[in-house]
Amino acid sequence: MNHEIDLNKYEIRTDLIDETIENNNINNIDSKEEIIDDIYITTVNLDKTNSKLLNKKDGTYITIKFNDITDYNNKEKVKNVLKNELNKLIKKLNLKKDAFALIIGLGNEKSTPDSLGPLTIKNIVVTNHLYELNELDDGFRPVAAFSPNVTGVTGIETSKLIKSIVNEIKPDFLICIDSLASGSIDRLNKTIQLTDTGIHPGSGVGNKRKEISYNTIKIPVIAIGVPTVVDATIIVSDTINYMQKHYVFNKKFQNDPMSKLTISSSVNYLKQNLKITSEDKKELLGLLGNFNEEEIRELVFEVLNPIGYNLMVTPKEIDFVIEKLSDIVGNGINKALHEKIDNI
Repeated sequence: MNHEIDLNKYEIRTDLIDETIENNNINNIDSKEEIIDDIYITTVNLDKTNSKLLNKKDGTYITIKFNDITDYNNKEKVKNVLKNELNKLIKKLNLKKDAFALIIGLGNEKSTPDSLGPLTIKNIVVTNHLYELNELDDGFRPVAAFSPNVTGVTGIETSKLIKSIVNEIKPDFLICIDSLASGSIDRLNKTIQLTDTGIHPGSGVGNKRKEISYNTIKIPVIAIGVPTVVDATIIVSDTINYMQKHYVFNKKFQNDPMSKLTISSSVNYLKQNLKITSEDKKELLGLLGNFNEEEIRELVFEVLNPIGYNLMVTPKEIDFVIEKLSDIVGNGINKALHEKIDNI
């Protein structure tokens, strides 16, 4: 029995550049990776040729990957890495130390996974009112902040609100913060992406609004986002993949004499170097074992989408984590924009 699958119908919903590159199997990308205190930093410079292939805007994308932010020290490490990477983008855009920054918190505060932007705004040190009164101390730059909510609440296109404010107060550049969608479970709440290409609010959840970028606002736009949601197709297909790894690990474990000294359920099989053969897949999953990873995702999508069950999902601890993330992003921005705060 053959199941013909049209992979062109299905595009994995992700806002992350590294996942987009991986999903499209493009190799000739200008990128570099470094590790600082167990934090992985990937910088991708996307040219116009590859940007068309990936349906992304050309420019610089910086991805910061981390594990734990519940510990204070780890949270401070991520915050400092974010500060340094944001400063690199600011320098690349040739923005002066006293350039006026407008911080925009995109999203809906009443929807927890979409509340990163509005919550981050509450942590921003705003100084423009002091600058206008000639009372701004040295070591601080003029900064204003605004959270426009979502179009479904205001009835006004978000980009129009932002453009109106820009025309009125005339900042030198924008920093937009938003929640993103990921194409894998293990990236949720563990990645920060920065880019100088701007942003399409709601694009990761299929609710694309007008872009906020230099093309529309006419000043540089830096976007900062964290993936907080993943769709059900990804969860189901990743679970099938984990099932295969778990099955092969247990089969290997049972044949290992040392297994008598170890409890297999306590071992993280995802960290084991396991080779999954086609026979293993068929043995566990039957017909489904003949499908590769992309075909499994397409099949799950074909099952869930027509009945409206391809839901966007977020982890149960999102309330706790989003608070930590908004602190990291907000104060990382503060440290990057204000020299005096960075030296405290």
